[in-house]
Amino acid sequence: MTYEPGSSECRVLIDCKAQIEAMLLSLSRIENSRHIRDQLVSVHHQLEGLHELHRRQPQGSLSAS
Repeated sequence: MTYEPGSSECRVLIDCKAQIEAMLLSLSRIENSRHIRDQLVSVHHQLEGLHELHRRQPQGSLSAS
């Protein structure tokens, strides 16, 4: 994944996605970890969706939840 400049929220989301990617690589070496990896992929997709929302919104217009 490449780094893109942006808001602090986008940087946090990029860092989180990169950490999940590293976890997926590590877990791929462990037998019977498919279910966990599937869950991590799902979380990665959710983070990507949130990141896309932040990219489309002017800085500060999304509320924290």
